[in-house]
Amino acid sequence: MNEFIRYSVIIPVFNEEEVIHETYRRLKQVMNQTGEPYELLFVNDGSRDRTAAILQAYSEKDPAIKLINFSRNFGHQIAITAGMDYASGAAVIVIDADLQDPPELILEMIKKWKEGFDVVYAKRTERKGETFFKKQTARLFYRILRASTDIAIPVDTGDFRLMDREVCNVMCRMTEKNRFVRGLVSWVGFRQTSVEYVRDERAAGETKYPLKKMLKLSLDGLTSFSLKPLKLASYLGGTLSLAGVLYMLIIFYMKLFTDTAVAGWNVVAMIQLLVSGVMLIVLGVIGEYIGRVYDEAKGRPLYIVSDCHGVKKKERGIRHVI
Repeated sequence: MNEFIRYSVIIPVFNEEEVIHETYRRLKQVMNQTGEPYELLFVNDGSRDRTAAILQAYSEKDPAIKLINFSRNFGHQIAITAGMDYASGAAVIVIDADLQDPPELILEMIKKWKEGFDVVYAKRTERKGETFFKKQTARLFYRILRASTDIAIPVDTGDFRLMDREVCNVMCRMTEKNRFVRGLVSWVGFRQTSVEYVRDERAAGETKYPLKKMLKLSLDGLTSFSLKPLKLASYLGGTLSLAGVLYMLIIFYMKLFTDTAVAGWNVVAMIQLLVSGVMLIVLGVIGEYIGRVYDEAKGRPLYIVSDCHGVKKKERGIRHVI
């Protein structure tokens, strides 16, 4: 670890040329107030615009700027992971480049860290500039996740947080593919606390988490930290089986002891469709877990770095553990 770096700020970026200048300015302004050595570690997650060129130019004139370029887009959670692998600070801070999370809050996080907390996460009290649908689905997801896991994952939080070097070292030893970083940080434990803030609108550009990516992140969170979907599938199968036996007994009773006509094929078809639908849902849940086991078994690296600026490139395909 570089003993001269006090703070490492990890900023995943993907097609952020419209906002990257302002992000750089505000981060510099905040970190300069600490009066301590720091690095701004930008992880370019396969941007197709001028983001990488802009950051490379900054790194050539500012030694605090470090740039890691992926060979392609590997995803936001993997970009955060790469940043932790390359970070050398005593405290590691993760923040997105879109300025929805205010860099100025970092100073309050640092204050909490100096009080003795190992993890300081930012908790949203309000989300500006987001649709009603996104707000409600996000709220629902966090509460389902909390109810489904034995790990106390804070609600209404993202990846904006500060981690002590010891926490970061533990995180670097985790090699799972389908990562849910905020859940992993909760899983490792240590002393954790929160700071509250109002989340702003994006400064510019488009969201990098459309519905499809949000659904994947939700699935990663649920399958990484809970077996309850599998248990629910078993309970559902057992309930339907019991209902089927009861219905069969009712049919026998009606046939033997009453003059009531037994329902025709329409009822049988309806029941068959219901059971078939449930079976497919159960198979889908099982398939999600099996697919993740398959991903882990392949043993591929989490990411591939094409080139670096301001920091030494580590061996391709090998995750670094400090």
